[in-house]
Amino acid sequence: MRINKYISETGFCSRRETNRLIEAKRITINGVICEHGATVENGDLVLIDGKPLGSKGEPIYLALNKPVGITCTAAKHIEGNIIDFVNYHERIFPIGRLDKASEGLILLTNDGDIVNKIMKSEYNHEKEYIVTVDKPFTDSFIEGMANGVEILGVKTKPCHVTRISDYVFRIILTQGLNRQIRRMSKVFGYKVVKLERIRIMNIKLDQLCIGQWRELTKEELEQLKLRLQ
Repeated sequence: MRINKYISETGFCSRRETNRLIEAKRITINGVICEHGATVENGDLVLIDGKPLGSKGEPIYLALNKPVGITCTAAKHIEGNIIDFVNYHERIFPIGRLDKASEGLILLTNDGDIVNKIMKSEYNHEKEYIVTVDKPFTDSFIEGMANGVEILGVKTKPCHVTRISDYVFRIILTQGLNRQIRRMSKVFGYKVVKLERIRIMNIKLDQLCIGQWRELTKEELEQLKLRLQ
């Protein structure tokens, strides 16, 4: 969807006013200054003056255990979008993505500064997943995944992979490539049947039930900000 239509549909301002904001270089998409004719896809982060559309008041930091079937986008026209699902009383946006077929931890906020810092450091901070595949895997699969896999024209960075059972493994990534774990597994002939993210940096899913959200604790937020410095 073109940026003008996207912003007008949020009710923030008209398409004509959006053009003025673009000319003033006040809009960014995923941290990049927006140009005329730019398009927005599901999960893209659009900020105006460094803030999510319509954000105001005190900063909000939420951890959600996202169910399968919910799309990580703020676009209201997408059925099953994460904003309608959470139904928070103030405008918030997801930080990063967790694909529709996956479940687990995702953060939401109205703080544009922390979003920018997390997105810019996406290839450095740890994200931990529990993954179930469609058939028993070998030790060579674990070794191959850990050493890096050719997907999307690049080789993934080395990562930490450990066996939990014949079908289940734990993987810790420091990258954020599109559907990375699913693509990596497919290279070795395995299909991911369940993918759950259980940690983002110092924020853990712990006992948060599927579909439930909570506010980050003061200690979690302080540690998070320290890691982003």
